[in-house]
Amino acid sequence: MNFVILGSGRGSNADAILRAWKNGDLGQARPVAVISDKADAPILALAKDYGVSALHIDPGPYKTKLNEEAEGRYVETIRSLEAELIVLAGFMRVLHQTFVDAFPKGIINLHPSLLPSFKGLHAIEQAWEYGVKVTGCTVHYVTGDVDGGPILEQKVVSIEKTDTLESLEQKIHRAEHQLLPAVITRLSEEMNSST
Repeated sequence: MNFVILGSGRGSNADAILRAWKNGDLGQARPVAVISDKADAPILALAKDYGVSALHIDPGPYKTKLNEEAEGRYVETIRSLEAELIVLAGFMRVLHQTFVDAFPKGIINLHPSLLPSFKGLHAIEQAWEYGVKVTGCTVHYVTGDVDGGPILEQKVVSIEKTDTLESLEQKIHRAEHQLLPAVITRLSEEMNSST
């Protein structure tokens, strides 16, 4: 199963995925490219370190979404790579329905809360401020509903009395680094068993 990673930042989740791949822990899943909307994103240098193609695709003029022309470039590039799965790992753009429709059941996202709780930005902070005793992370399919697609898997993180917002963020990131590669592996196994 070929997959691409889309990311906008430093790429800690991409690092966890690529490290699992290098260690032979992703089953038949194989990264064919890392794509970023930012030309100087550290995630692109990270991809090169792992010997994976690193591509920057201009996102257009908007800060939080792709314009129609950019969306077309993303879809065309991903199709040319013959990717069967798109993994959003810190990709800070909302995808339009046309993008989602181009890859039905083929886009997954990682969100740092136990969805459907604390959707959107600053989810860890939202959970912290609300005072919940457990939070965590979710991998879900991407639909036109932001953070609202079908849930694939979740990992629970307990909030202890000794935690700070910073220590909670670290705990959730550790959980994310376990969960996302595990889901990619499972999807690859399911795809292989159905062919």
